[in-house]
Amino acid sequence: MELKYEMYIDGQPEQIWETLVSLEGTRQVFYDCVIQSSFVPGEAFAYVGPGNDGDDTVHLYGTVLAFEPNRKFSYIEHPGQSYHANHAELQSRVTFLLEKVGGCTKLTLVNDEWTENHPSFSNAEHNWWMILSNIKTYVETGKTLDFGW
Repeated sequence: MELKYEMYIDGQPEQIWETLVSLEGTRQVFYDCVIQSSFVPGEAFAYVGPGNDGDDTVHLYGTVLAFEPNRKFSYIEHPGQSYHANHAELQSRVTFLLEKVGGCTKLTLVNDEWTENHPSFSNAEHNWWMILSNIKTYVETGKTLDFGW
């Protein structure tokens, strides 16, 4: 199973990169969660924010696979423990790729290598569009989208 999205954003790779890896950027576009990581391949990361377990709910966690500033960020992810009892057994790979195209940037997202019958696949299929739209809007306007939550 693979989810693949391509989006063109009126911004430089550095702007999109900052949105993907900075505390403020992730807070703005990932539902008020921040990324906690050293960004060293082989080391851990987590998206933490308000949720089932309070303000410090771990929504996703995993291992950084690649971190090439302004170009590639990839990781293996697991859902947080408050979502599924077998969270450690459930995983997928996420890869963000940035490529300068003229005066804009092509953002490609690939979410693949899903554990068989992963219960989050159908949610991810729809939620990635919301997150990517939020990234595009934030980079281009400095604002985020109001999804009515």
